[in-house]
Amino acid sequence: MLRQGLLILISCLLHSFGLVYAQTIPVGIPVLEDAYRREQLQGKNDSLISFTIRPLFTGRALNRYSDSLNDTLSRSESLLKFNSTYRLAGGKGTFRLLPFNTQLQVNSELPYDWNDGAMIPAKGFQSQYSFGAFASYGPLSLQLKPEYMRAESPEFEGFPAEQFDVVWAGYYDSYFNVTDITERYNESPYSKLFWGQSSIRLTFDPVSIGLSNENLWWGPGRRSSLLMSNTARGFKHITLNTSRPVQTNIGSFETQIIAGRLENSGVLPPEVNRVYDGKTLYRPKRDDWRYLSGFVFTYQPKWIKGLFIGTSRVSQMYNQDAGTSPADFITLLSPFEKKDAILKRDRYSTLFFRWIMPEAGAEVYGEYGHQGFRKIKDILFNPEANAAFLFGLRKIIPLTKHDDQYIQTSLELTQLQQTSIPVEGGWYTSSLIRQGYTHSGQLLGAGIGPGSNLQSLDISWYKGIKHIGLQFERYMHNNDFYYQMSRKT
Repeated sequence: MLRQGLLILISCLLHSFGLVYAQTIPVGIPVLEDAYRREQLQGKNDSLISFTIRPLFTGRALNRYSDSLNDTLSRSESLLKFNSTYRLAGGKGTFRLLPFNTQLQVNSELPYDWNDGAMIPAKGFQSQYSFGAFASYGPLSLQLKPEYMRAESPEFEGFPAEQFDVVWAGYYDSYFNVTDITERYNESPYSKLFWGQSSIRLTFDPVSIGLSNENLWWGPGRRSSLLMSNTARGFKHITLNTSRPVQTNIGSFETQIIAGRLENSGVLPPEVNRVYDGKTLYRPKRDDWRYLSGFVFTYQPKWIKGLFIGTSRVSQMYNQDAGTSPADFITLLSPFEKKDAILKRDRYSTLFFRWIMPEAGAEVYGEYGHQGFRKIKDILFNPEANAAFLFGLRKIIPLTKHDDQYIQTSLELTQLQQTSIPVEGGWYTSSLIRQGYTHSGQLLGAGIGPGSNLQSLDISWYKGIKHIGLQFERYMHNNDFYYQMSRKT
């Protein structure tokens, strides 16, 4: 399959994400987001920011970026003279236009790629446009940044119709009947306007609370995240989070607690009328939106410079199954609930770390996740059951003749394939919440999907925010299903 991905960003407008209080940098915005993370590895950015809870806040959270990055963005911005923050109400309020950016994608044969927000899995040409404004008054802030997308959505070859009925039955049992991952959204061009990266907040430094539709990213991964990524479009949620690292006598902390609403795609899987052994393969799912609660917590020990350790957990349930127990709505309370109450929910948990070494221009990170309600002793003695893994490292090699030029090499490995096939079918699938861990037909976590593995290697040359490089990937799609059927046939 030949694939071309085109990312076009008007970089002249990037610096409009300046030091405006309570403004965020959208997850996945090209160039800028990863530039801050690279600056940290070079010792030019705040070493207390974990980059494991995003979106990042501007202002005090990112007020120590390097002069080289600042100068580069300022020079670009001055070309269009787009450096206007308007003061309102005697200086108590601000107003600023946000960058207009567009992302273009061409898939020649099959739907491919993830971490693209409002975009959908589709063959052919697809485009996404985003624009907006930011305003604040005292602790109150409003960020309005909607997203519009359009996809051609021509027909492509999906799961082969000529496969034997027994194979289709296995695929439905392990995939289509336990997830809401859409194979093809529409038979004609598809377009839609979303709220995008919009939010309204009250921020009392260093705490922020509000309503948001922004994409979230939890964990240290760069190519994948086990629980929260921008593979699916953003979902409506209430958020309580820190706006910057909170320093204490034992180290610094960052956290976020959310409660959100997940929508179903409303799109049927292929071959819904196929019959095997006298039964229709497709089993209709509940037409009810899902309630998602979750938290992420990161700690940077005072005694180990550059080390971040953290944990995250999410729990989803059908809205109609929600009762009156506080644990139904707050994931933090779930360990204290009665055993029979957990049978109506689906849960994922992770542990992760990130260790930055600015002296060496390097970082190493990893994440371990498990699905379901498992006891600690079960995890210790059988850690691979219903589990997923992520590991990555990155090294920056300066070019001694040029202070602002360097070579970057990075490697990231993600494994969702199960060593033994669980009853539920695999990571992100569920026989209880049969939409699986999805929103609007796409995964909330790693976009490679259930039972899949990914190895990604990147080698790039950088000069400031400019770069050119090569990326090699080995993607194994749904190995759980492959080995499951190999045992049956």
